[in-house]
Amino acid sequence: MLKGFLAGLVVTATFAVAPVAAQTIVDEWANAKAPAPVELKIVKVDPKTTAFLVLDLVKQTCNAERRPRCLASLPKVEKFLAEARSHGVPVVHSIVAVATPADIAPQATPKEGEPIVSSVANKFIRTDLDKILKDKGVTTVIVVGTTAEGAVLYTASEAAFLGYKVIVPIDGSSAGTLYAEQATAWMLANAPGVGPNTTLTRFDMIGF
Repeated sequence: MLKGFLAGLVVTATFAVAPVAAQTIVDEWANAKAPAPVELKIVKVDPKTTAFLVLDLVKQTCNAERRPRCLASLPKVEKFLAEARSHGVPVVHSIVAVATPADIAPQATPKEGEPIVSSVANKFIRTDLDKILKDKGVTTVIVVGTTAEGAVLYTASEAAFLGYKVIVPIDGSSAGTLYAEQATAWMLANAPGVGPNTTLTRFDMIGF
């Protein structure tokens, strides 16, 4: 009885002083150090079970004023898109709510029959994206687009949670700042439930 009472006092005292000693991340902001760079890996995909998700590459989000790094990524996206199509990889596009299919960048213009979904950052929300992929027998998704910390992060994470294998070529994942791209890459590589199912790579490291 006494032993339990004393143990309770210790726990109570510990939690009583913890808030005083603890610092918020805002207080410690300058002390945060960037982790080591994520590891990029060579991957080989099966075109029969892989889909290429091209997210929000529309004029409203991918432009010189807001995200010049997105514009810089378009030639690589265009090249890989052609390669993926040549191997029979199904392609799915997304747009933001204020955009129309006509707003998609010319380098990523959908071919006839390629689905287009419109949603918030997570492209599985209020769309039939999961059904589209499952109907095609897809088990692996390659995810690119903008913003990195929006559509790419949340769609790739949701795909991982749903059981898909996820591949993210970081040279196709763009944002308005380097920090946003860095933070997204780290989260995709390390977040619980996401990291184990996600491979970070570059376009030129993906084979068919």
